[in-house]
Amino acid sequence: MRARYGIPLGITAAGAAGLLYAAGFEARSFRLRRVTVPVLPTGMRPLRVLQVSDIHLVSGQYKKQRWLRSLAGLRPDFVINTGDNLSDPEGVPEVLDALGPLMEFPGAYVFGSNDYYGPKLRNPARYLIERVQGRHGLNGNPPTVGAIHNPWEDLRDGFDAAGWLNLTNTRGTLKIEGTSIELTGLDDPHIKRDRYAEVAGGPSGSADFSMGVVHAPYLRVLDSFTADGYPLILAGHTHGGQLCIPFYGALVTNCDLDTDRVKGLSTHTAEGRTSYLHVSAGCGTNRYTPVRFACPPEATLMTLVSRD
Repeated sequence: MRARYGIPLGITAAGAAGLLYAAGFEARSFRLRRVTVPVLPTGMRPLRVLQVSDIHLVSGQYKKQRWLRSLAGLRPDFVINTGDNLSDPEGVPEVLDALGPLMEFPGAYVFGSNDYYGPKLRNPARYLIERVQGRHGLNGNPPTVGAIHNPWEDLRDGFDAAGWLNLTNTRGTLKIEGTSIELTGLDDPHIKRDRYAEVAGGPSGSADFSMGVVHAPYLRVLDSFTADGYPLILAGHTHGGQLCIPFYGALVTNCDLDTDRVKGLSTHTAEGRTSYLHVSAGCGTNRYTPVRFACPPEATLMTLVSRD
């Protein structure tokens, strides 16, 4: 009996321990990524940008809410929210409360699919299958039927009331101590709401610095931003792979971005131009898969400095 069942029981115990760690510890082990990006024009003073993404708040996640409120102590020059704030249709008041201290700073936002629609239970193996087949979100998959509609309008109204710029397929400008920051944003490419033609043309030239903002880093969007000459692009969506293999990395990105750039700072090249790309691993999970492994939840404090 011992010889027959010892190995299966050992595997089961190890799997249970891994699941307990991934759900009970790592998914709640919030981190701050710090990165320096040389993108500003010569002589321009450094700018500190806090990026928050993929909060996926479920009502009652108090530790996450306390951590988000604590980020205001970093005193960033401005805040960029790259979407997927919700994983609960009842979560809007708690998102606005958790982000309240950050909304005291200048900021801007784009939405992700989970801001518009409630999460659905799905087999995690489908992400691997879709990667192999080249299908992600509505990009090649049939339209979602019977989706839960989140009260995203209330979330939008709360951000707007705080003075954050809505970058849904549009441009906006922040003034930071006399410095003008032009932001060009897109709605979520994961559900085909991006309309790059409405913002095409590149930086206007009237601002001191320009950057692109989007939720899901699909290649068509990165190509457009880069070809138009934006020196920096911010995105989220990938969760850093969420379930990673130690010393190997992510298995999926949930879009057509390669796994080598699933999180952190990298570069993207298109039509002979190169942009910096920062992808946040985000600080939450889908409510039906509340686990992370070898990929802690995070926010990022970027210091933008001169190209020199």
